[in-house]
Amino acid sequence: MSLSGVCVTAVESRPAGVLDRSTGKRPFGARVKAFVALTKPRIIELLLITTVPVMFLAEQGVPDLWLVLATCLGGYLSAGGANALNMYIDRDIDALMDRTSQRPLVTGMVSPREGLVFGLTLAVVSTLWFGLLVNWLSAWLSLGALLFYVVVYTMILKRRTAQNIVWGGIAGCMPVLIGWSSVTNSLSWAAVILFLVIFFWTPPHYWPLSMKVKEDYARVGVPMLPVIASNKVVARQIVLYSWVMVAVSLLLMPLGYTGWFYTSVALATGGWWLWEAHGLQNRAKAGETGGKLKEMRLFHWSITYVSLLFVAVAVDPFLR
Repeated sequence: MSLSGVCVTAVESRPAGVLDRSTGKRPFGARVKAFVALTKPRIIELLLITTVPVMFLAEQGVPDLWLVLATCLGGYLSAGGANALNMYIDRDIDALMDRTSQRPLVTGMVSPREGLVFGLTLAVVSTLWFGLLVNWLSAWLSLGALLFYVVVYTMILKRRTAQNIVWGGIAGCMPVLIGWSSVTNSLSWAAVILFLVIFFWTPPHYWPLSMKVKEDYARVGVPMLPVIASNKVVARQIVLYSWVMVAVSLLLMPLGYTGWFYTSVALATGGWWLWEAHGLQNRAKAGETGGKLKEMRLFHWSITYVSLLFVAVAVDPFLR
């Protein structure tokens, strides 16, 4: 849940948040885009990539399509509410960071009160949606993820410790459990293993981006690991988490949950990940900085990696 948000596009070349002088109101279309931007759609796309394939694995085939739709919509509402509340809490530092300076609560396109009400409404609606249309286990998991992201990560960890993204990333692991529980109304070791894959994936996914924008975080006093540690230390941590992530991803086959196809994809994509992680570490050891560090290569690959891995999760039941 820690990627950059969607910036609101100005309407008719007016800066976001500027009133339409002919009506004295903010343009309706821009307002709609602003509220959508509060949900951080690009992050939610990534969350759904880890939700739907797990439903196929849990079903060992094609799950009920209505259930898939209901789970995806509930997941969007829940994650969107969490993201909106995150922006409400962080609006002070968002205004000072280049990466977040165009978010709706910063530009004034959405007022703080509107952002708070919007986030709380999505939280309530999503919980009821899951409970009434999916099952209550999924509802409580969804609500737990939202509260963890908003309270534990945003309010407690983010501004206090360099371990913020490590433990705060638990919220981003929950869609895996929700995908499994939506089909079975229970949990299993397969869901736990995939939960742990995302848990160990999150730091090496986000730390390269943090290395790129560490001046932004330093300016507002957020102690992301790259702010308080050297590139060598960060790269070493990235390699450590990467090896654990790849090892955990290979546990599904020995435990009987997947077959040759998933394992082959996990080995190939994991091997490439480790190549990129060690390449970043070598460049950091050599003292490379700026564009020569090429930290964003691993960040972009991390998104491709998790997409391919979870597509393999969905396809594997059909090839066993």
